[in-house]
Amino acid sequence: GSRDTTVSDAEKNNRFIGLIAVLCAACTSGFSGVYFEKILKGSQTSLWLRNVQMGLPSVAMALITVFAKDSAAVAKHGFLGGYTPIVWTVVTVQAVGGLIVAVVVKYADNVLKVFATSFSIVIS
Repeated sequence: GSRDTTVSDAEKNNRFIGLIAVLCAACTSGFSGVYFEKILKGSQTSLWLRNVQMGLPSVAMALITVFAKDSAAVAKHGFLGGYTPIVWTVVTVQAVGGLIVAVVVKYADNVLKVFATSFSIVIS
């Protein structure tokens, strides 16, 4: 009856919103990748210094968040309380992955980075 068409209209609306969200994410991701490549290739600053410059705002925001939400736990157990070998492995893999991405973009280009990322997703 009429309820089936109402659900169908809601589903169509949700799919359209999802499509718009994915398109916006793809566009902003592409723009940020091209801008990142321009910044890396267009300056005389070393790759390592550029990584530090880009990482410092993230570290500042993370510290603010940790102390705003978990200050009691940090005071009791320390900043690295609860870190297990698995956590250290994940942190190391993410850090090395970020450095590899920076090197690929510096010496290749953003398109190659996207292909490599897509290939790694398919393989894993």
